[in-house]
Amino acid sequence: QVQLVESGGGSVQPGGSLKLSCTASGSSFETGTLGWYRQAPGEVREVVATITTNGIANYIDSVKGRFTISRDKADNKVYLQMDTLKPEDTAVYYCNYYNFRNYYWGQGTQVTVSS
Repeated sequence: QVQLVESGGGSVQPGGSLKLSCTASGSSFETGTLGWYRQAPGEVREVVATITTNGIANYIDSVKGRFTISRDKADNKVYLQMDTLKPEDTAVYYCNYYNFRNYYWGQGTQVTVSS
């Protein structure tokens, strides 16, 4: 059974940085994509960044140049380095795995950007 466990959220001032980590288990993760989504209060969940098994990354426009997704295939981990954070980045961030059949989610980690 696929399990995703996030860590690394917290509170930071605008312009600061955080790094989220996700440890994945229960699959080889050799197909599909790993990624990060976020959901702000009262908003729908949106994709932030995804990365394929061969390392191709995609980002939503609002985080391009500020966020970097990466994965460690040996340890089944995926990371989201978030720099130059803005108040509008405040949300619960979810790790995601999509194997072209099902979506799997972590429990989420809160990121708050506030002065």
